[in-house]
Amino acid sequence: MAIDAGTQGSAKAAEALAQDFRNVVADAEELLAALGSDGDAKIKEMKDRVHESLHQARGRLNEFQASAVGSAKAAASATDEYVHQNPWHAVGVSAVIGGLLGYLIGRR
Repeated sequence: MAIDAGTQGSAKAAEALAQDFRNVVADAEELLAALGSDGDAKIKEMKDRVHESLHQARGRLNEFQASAVGSAKAAASATDEYVHQNPWHAVGVSAVIGGLLGYLIGRR
């Protein structure tokens, strides 16, 4: 159960990063819209390139997000299945890790 929470935490961090990136893209698009359609050909060409780059970045972000969520779900499922099949092994590994962490913390 704790491992699932850690995987969900990673998924939430990836989602927060994706949301921050979406906000940046939205702000850039708003800036492009604020520039308006006035201006010379060079400005229009630059706006078109930036708009295309933002469109491509948004597509890659969506692909990354789908991949990250899929990987997190697969890892959680595999971990859950392993722990259910080998409960004592999981308890033993957890105890060893907990003992090592306790020893290291106690030395400080």
